[in-house]
Amino acid sequence: MSLISTVPPRTLTSITGVDVPVPDSGRLVHLQFRRFAGCPVCTLHLRSIVARKDEIEAAGIHEVIVFHSSAAALLEYEADLPLDVIADPQRVLYREFGVETAARAVLDPRAWPGIVRGVAHAAVAMARRRRPAPPLRPDGGSLGLPADFLIAPDGRVLAAKHGAHADDQWSVDELLSLAPVGHSAR
Repeated sequence: MSLISTVPPRTLTSITGVDVPVPDSGRLVHLQFRRFAGCPVCTLHLRSIVARKDEIEAAGIHEVIVFHSSAAALLEYEADLPLDVIADPQRVLYREFGVETAARAVLDPRAWPGIVRGVAHAAVAMARRRRPAPPLRPDGGSLGLPADFLIAPDGRVLAAKHGAHADDQWSVDELLSLAPVGHSAR
């Protein structure tokens, strides 16, 4: 696992074609590594982010979500997210940030409640025809682990978390508690 302490400047391109600077010179970046397009656990987690998007933005944090899926797959499942979603099917960013794949993603009993909630939520959304069924065999596999990085405008990594299982990521409250005091949107 790579322990990155400074993120060199780069511009990523979202699945909708928007240029996304990382780091961002005007605000913090919460760089999230999720699993695969349509992942029920990821979808549920990202809905919690969207529900509190205004609070997150008021704290001066820009959400950037990376999946190891193709842009086409992400457009099918995640196009409605009002967040910058990045496709990384070759896992270039995953390797750079030391984000791993492991069987413990779904075998760790601590992941099971989140998996059950995510699958139940996905089943309801499918029944209501709001979302397609999660893929049975996602591109890149289903054993990815989540990771979170809070990156300062100068590129310093202020905080990082490499998930131990599929449902091990920062909550919105944890993220907001990590934002430096006095840092807010300009």
